[in-house]
Amino acid sequence: MPSTTPYIITMLAAGFGIPILAALNAALGVRLGSPVAAGAILFCVALGATLVVLLFTGAAPVAKAIDAPRHLFLAGFLVAFYVLSITYVAPRFGVGNAVFFVLLGQLISAAAIDHFGLFGAQISPLSLTRATGIALMAAGVFVTQQV
Repeated sequence: MPSTTPYIITMLAAGFGIPILAALNAALGVRLGSPVAAGAILFCVALGATLVVLLFTGAAPVAKAIDAPRHLFLAGFLVAFYVLSITYVAPRFGVGNAVFFVLLGQLISAAAIDHFGLFGAQISPLSLTRATGIALMAAGVFVTQQV
């Protein structure tokens, strides 16, 4: 079995990036006077960055998208909803508070996806131990937001 360390490091980096993304895009939205414009700019930059990576890793798999089930493309709407909502909410509610509720939603959603094996995910039943761990994580995130 390969080491999971690269996965851990990658996801920690992604986790660090989420509040930074929220703060930067929220600030851009305030500066522009439009969270939607900030979101559109973010997606243009993201598309450019993704296309550069795609060019280096090979674009051939893109052709298979035509045969993919249409519901899989809903992920694009979900990421747009996340970016637009965090860009709008963070300056009004605080980056920490906004990300707290994002994390809480992620914990609940991830547990359900893993428990039921939704969308082809590996099944990982929600045991009492796992539920307790998730509750402790949620409580920990909650405690960090208390002033």
